[in-house]
Amino acid sequence: MKEAIKKSEVLIEALPYIKRFHKKITVIKYGGSILAEDRVRRSVLEDIVFLRYTGIRPILVHGGGPMITERLREKKITSEFIDGMRVTDEETLKVVEEELNRLNNLIVEEISIHNIKAKGLKRVDNFIYARKKKSKKELGFVGEIVGFDKRKLERIVVDSIPVVCPMGVSSDGVVYNINADEIACFLATELKAEKLVYLTNVLGVMRDARDEDSLISTLSSSEAEELIMDKVIDEGMVPKVRGAIEAIKGGVKKVHIIDAKIPHALLLEIFTNEGIGTEIVH
Repeated sequence: MKEAIKKSEVLIEALPYIKRFHKKITVIKYGGSILAEDRVRRSVLEDIVFLRYTGIRPILVHGGGPMITERLREKKITSEFIDGMRVTDEETLKVVEEELNRLNNLIVEEISIHNIKAKGLKRVDNFIYARKKKSKKELGFVGEIVGFDKRKLERIVVDSIPVVCPMGVSSDGVVYNINADEIACFLATELKAEKLVYLTNVLGVMRDARDEDSLISTLSSSEAEELIMDKVIDEGMVPKVRGAIEAIKGGVKKVHIIDAKIPHALLLEIFTNEGIGTEIVH
C-alpha cells in the first residue's frame, strides 16, 4: 500500500508540469557514446515517448560521433579534429551520412514500437539549410545551419516525433556535416521552444568535475558565462553551456543538461520539483 501511495504522489507532483507544458515544444539533443548503448538509448526513447503521450511535443536531434569514428576506423580512414570539429573530405562525408542515416532509422524504428509516430528528417529531405563553416583551417564539408523548413517541422510535430539528422544542404547543393548541438540550439531558438535539453554522459555542470556533490542545480545565463570565464566550466561542457546561453537569449525558457545514463533522467528533470541535472535560466 505504501508503495502504491508513493507512486500516486509522484504522479500528482508531475501534474502541474504536464499542464504547463501541454502542446509546448521541447528540443532534445541526444548523441555521443550514450546513443550507442542499447539499454540507455531505449530508456531515453521511452522517456521521449512518455513526453509525447502527456501532450508535450518533443523534437529529437541526434548525433553519432563515436559511431562515425568507429566506422571510419574500420575503413582505415583517419579522423582529424580541429577545435572539436571533424575534418570532412568526400570519403569521410559519405561514411558520416551512411552512419547518421542508420542511426536515424534505428531511432525512428524504436520509437514506433511504442505506437507513436516518428518521422526521420535526413539530408535527402532538404530540411536543414546550411553554409560552409568558417575556420582558420580548412575543414572540408563541415557546415553550419542557417535555416530550416519551419512549415514542414511544425506540421510533423503536431502528430509525430521529428527525428533530425545533423546534415544540411547549401543553396548551391553542397552537402555539409553539421554539429548536432548547434542544430538543436538553432531549432529551439527559432521555434521559441519551452525547453532545450542536452542529454550527456555527465551529471550536469559541476564546480569540481571530480566531485558529484558539487553539481549546480540552477544557473542563470550570466552565472554560466562567469563560470566559463573562471574555467570552472571547461572542455566538452563549454560548447553545450554556450549553446544554452545563446538559446536563453534567443527566447528559450529553460535549458537542461542531464545525464542520460540515469534511468528516466529526462522525466525526473522535467516532472519533479527537485530535478536531477543542471537547468540554465535567465
